[in-house]
Amino acid sequence: MASVFRPAIDQMAGYVPGEQPQEAGWVKLNTNENPYPPSPRVAEAIRRTAEGRLNVYPDPDATGFRRAAAALHGVDPDWILPANGSDENLTIIMRSFCDAGQQIGYPYPSYVLYESLAQIQGVQVHRLGLGADWLWDPAEAAQLRRQLRIFFVPNPNSPTGTLWSTEQLLQLLPDQGVLVLDQAYADFAESPQTAALLQDSRFDGRLVMTRTFSKSYSLAGIRFGYCIAQPALIHGMRKVKDSYNCDAVAIAAATAALQDQQWMLDNRNRILQTRARLAAALPQLGFHVHRSEANFLWTTHSGVSHRTIYERLKQQRVLVRYMRFPGAAEAGTELDGLRITIGTDSEIDRLLQVLPQSVRP
Repeated sequence: MASVFRPAIDQMAGYVPGEQPQEAGWVKLNTNENPYPPSPRVAEAIRRTAEGRLNVYPDPDATGFRRAAAALHGVDPDWILPANGSDENLTIIMRSFCDAGQQIGYPYPSYVLYESLAQIQGVQVHRLGLGADWLWDPAEAAQLRRQLRIFFVPNPNSPTGTLWSTEQLLQLLPDQGVLVLDQAYADFAESPQTAALLQDSRFDGRLVMTRTFSKSYSLAGIRFGYCIAQPALIHGMRKVKDSYNCDAVAIAAATAALQDQQWMLDNRNRILQTRARLAAALPQLGFHVHRSEANFLWTTHSGVSHRTIYERLKQQRVLVRYMRFPGAAEAGTELDGLRITIGTDSEIDRLLQVLPQSVRP
């Protein structure tokens, strides 16, 4: 029977999210969720919304949220575009700026969803390879940027937590397209780029920042994100979004979370302290730990295969993320390793308790 799907859909593998066990009893350190609950204001906002008018459509522009986000970032509300998770923002960006047959790029290894979104759109993908120091070759970047409509760059990067400087990011601005700065983990960085960068003339008004509530705001279950860009870009992207892309409950929850910055920052600081403790403990078990500015650590081990360590931990009901990146190592071989989300102190204690037997030869 002939396929009824577009050829691009038949040919793609599709993005595979991290494991999400539904039963209790797991130490879950594999999908970079925040281990702490959201602000109590969130539950109250959800309750009020649920008791209100759920029978009517939500505000299609999420006006109240846009005002709150604009105040936080020091811009006007027309610089803000809310979305059903930052992944929807990435989809809107792809559909807004790139036609089938055109080209996007991204640093590799990083967030491979960019490739999946491009494949859905029938767009060609260029990987800008990262070396052993997790930096790209500026000459290769200069050549690549001439061809691209979009360059996606997660900063801090996943899986490593690397934070690239503004000068480095400028090397990636496409000559005739947009640079997308995916800031999913920015709240965990020491000195992340701020919305002030959007007015830096060197970016020529062609910079888009995306943010999520899944990490620092403890709202992965809500699915809410937003992007920040100059109003001319936001105006065009708004044409692409679904009519009511954010539901009333999510809008209320995200607005309440955004308005309780101290709660978010307190949780952030707890995560950073635990990250430092785990980063100090892992080398004693034979791991190499990459310096991270996110809520996870990228680790490799020279004595035991990473898949073996992952499987042994899983047998103990401890989940970390085993990741493999074909063609990312020297001579085009596969790079793999373990990405460990920073959990609560008790969760990290459990990890460190079972790790010694998991790395035995």
